[in-house]
Amino acid sequence: MDSSSRVIRRLPDTLINRIAAGEVVERPASALKELVENAIDAGAGQVVVRLSEGGLGLIEVTDDGCGMRADEIALALERHATSKLPDEAIELVATLGFRGEALPSIASVARVTIESRSRENGEAWKRVVDHGALVAEGPAALPPGTRVRVEDLFGKIPARRKFLRSPRSEWASSLDVVRRLAMARPDIGFTLEHDGRRALHVQPGDTLAARVAQLVARELADNAVAVDLLRGDYHLMGVAGLPTYNRGVADHQYLFVNGRPVKDRLLLGAVRGAYADMLARDRHAVLALFLQVPAEEVDVNVHPAKTEVRFRDSALVRGMIVTGLRQALSTGDRRSAQAPDAGAMRAWQAEPVAPLFTPLPAPEPTRQGSIFAPSYQPPRVGEAGQAWRGYEASVMAPPVARAEEAAAPVPEAIEHPLGVARGQVAKTYIVAEASDGLVIVDQHAAHERLVLERLRAAGAGEGTAPAQALLLPEVVDLDEPACDRLEEAAPRLADFGLALERFGPAAMLVRSVPAALAKGDVQALVRDVADDLAKHGDALLLGERLDLVLATMACHGSVRAGRVLSVPEMNALLREMEVTPRSGQCNHGRPTWVKLAHGDIEKLFGRK
Repeated sequence: MDSSSRVIRRLPDTLINRIAAGEVVERPASALKELVENAIDAGAGQVVVRLSEGGLGLIEVTDDGCGMRADEIALALERHATSKLPDEAIELVATLGFRGEALPSIASVARVTIESRSRENGEAWKRVVDHGALVAEGPAALPPGTRVRVEDLFGKIPARRKFLRSPRSEWASSLDVVRRLAMARPDIGFTLEHDGRRALHVQPGDTLAARVAQLVARELADNAVAVDLLRGDYHLMGVAGLPTYNRGVADHQYLFVNGRPVKDRLLLGAVRGAYADMLARDRHAVLALFLQVPAEEVDVNVHPAKTEVRFRDSALVRGMIVTGLRQALSTGDRRSAQAPDAGAMRAWQAEPVAPLFTPLPAPEPTRQGSIFAPSYQPPRVGEAGQAWRGYEASVMAPPVARAEEAAAPVPEAIEHPLGVARGQVAKTYIVAEASDGLVIVDQHAAHERLVLERLRAAGAGEGTAPAQALLLPEVVDLDEPACDRLEEAAPRLADFGLALERFGPAAMLVRSVPAALAKGDVQALVRDVADDLAKHGDALLLGERLDLVLATMACHGSVRAGRVLSVPEMNALLREMEVTPRSGQCNHGRPTWVKLAHGDIEKLFGRK
């Protein structure tokens, strides 16, 4: 490097703006976020967004806010020019934007057209900037408000353009941005169109709970509790899904601080802590939390995209979230998600067990004659109660151990490596006696592995897996990006026996499921498969992603913790484990069984 290349110089404005754009405008969704935030800050009551090719071809944001004069439009395209900081108290900022970098940064890497009509003087003006150069300006025609068009994003910067993802992926990110901002402001109406089709529309004036349910999932309204906690000047409110209403990824957790959508580690950790003893490690709560704090108690200027914040009293914030969620979930409502289906309840069968008492002789037939006879007298309630108490001592026998009497001789434990079942603990763990110790089996984890190996053995993934066609195809409502991912993976999912078709922009039609999962919950299965595809995305090869999907399917077809098993069922599970490969761990890597050797048991009791 020669001495001339080390000379310090001022960078030209065009290069400065492109460097700033690298921080603010990472992708189309980043530019869209800045433009919609500007519309909200302008006092808009309606915001209309139009996208093409996921934002790669066109981003257009129209609002009915205060508008700008011609001189203000020119000033807005200069760096660090803003109307949102009337003084130097940046720590008291109450708007979403405040740096004055977004518009000049976007205009330096795209063709930007700004049209605005001020409510002050009623004049409308237009200004067009193409990658930092002014190309046109003049009068415009539009109602009061502002319209900003961004075209050909990174068109003259191929090095940035080639690192953008596919239009489908960019569309998913843009939809998430609009959804979060619309959730933060239920008093504003939002409309989102993509390639000429309306994808989202909410009316202004919604209640907070109604807006959240409309944007997240319709069934959330029936499977959530309200959160409302006030501590001094701190106020936490929102909607929290019941622990039984959960998802496979954390993408359905929406957090807001002073109306600003954030993805903050402190807040996410607090949410995880609040649900810690109510959710499995691989499941995530569905919620939307809105935290209002004094402006001087939070620093929103710690991230270029303003998606992270820093609290003056982080312990108080974490404690509020944990306490607010736990109070709402424990005392606010004791429901479980989704009432059981009536057809499913009728399918339950009584478990055959050995009789605990000798049947009593049948009562003699009554001599009252027909119930239509004039002399008929119905039995009195008190008499019926006395008759029941006569049987009570036999029917309501004292609790006994879960293990029942065997109809056949119990097999010798020495014949089986995992022993023979002796009982069940907490409706989750099978206790078995082996020749060399005591075996404890996690019934759900073990059966999960068995179902996975059955699916593989049946040819899942090779196009030969047996499928169970549904008599009536089932429609599963999802958001559009999830449907896109499922539609893309549909040919390979069919190899597993899961036949899916697109059913409109935001739904999938299920025509068949793997035969091993014929009695499972189709809706939950498809949602979790979609979550798996979203979670792993392009980070894994297709085969690896489909292996994870297969594991998810196996989880839905397995015996759940909390189900009471008969002794023959427990022994059948143990025998199948002994002949199934990799049965020592479940699909998530956790052990399916542990053994206490006789020597270990003797040590526990001080015999060794």
